[in-house]
Amino acid sequence: MTHTADAVRSCSSRGRWSALNIVLMIVGFAVFWPLGLAMLAWIIWGDEIARKTDDLKAQFRSKARAAPFRPASGWGETGNAAFDDYRAQELKRLEEERRKLDEMRAEFETFLKELRRVKDQQEFDRFMDSFRNRTMGEGA
Repeated sequence: MTHTADAVRSCSSRGRWSALNIVLMIVGFAVFWPLGLAMLAWIIWGDEIARKTDDLKAQFRSKARAAPFRPASGWGETGNAAFDDYRAQELKRLEEERRKLDEMRAEFETFLKELRRVKDQQEFDRFMDSFRNRTMGEGA
């Protein structure tokens, strides 16, 4: 029974040497040699690569289940009350600074908008003066 399973396995690995795979390997070498080399590796070691990939996936899943995910940013409590208080105060201070900067940015945008409006008004007034001077000169 085991001998049959080995025979089936060897036939399936020999099955990778199909005409299509050989053509793809040759085309890969002709286009960009690493592609051909990758295809050759797949033909020879494809089953082992797939098996190792499955093993790595299984190991990753088992480790992920065993150790709960902790975000790198550390938003959870550390267990040290003094540090947790300090961090809470600093976060509050930083949030206040962010609020002040947002207010300052809004004021600056309002200032720029008013500057643009004044500049546009001055340019429009110059245009109107120039236009009136030209039209008055033509009418006379």
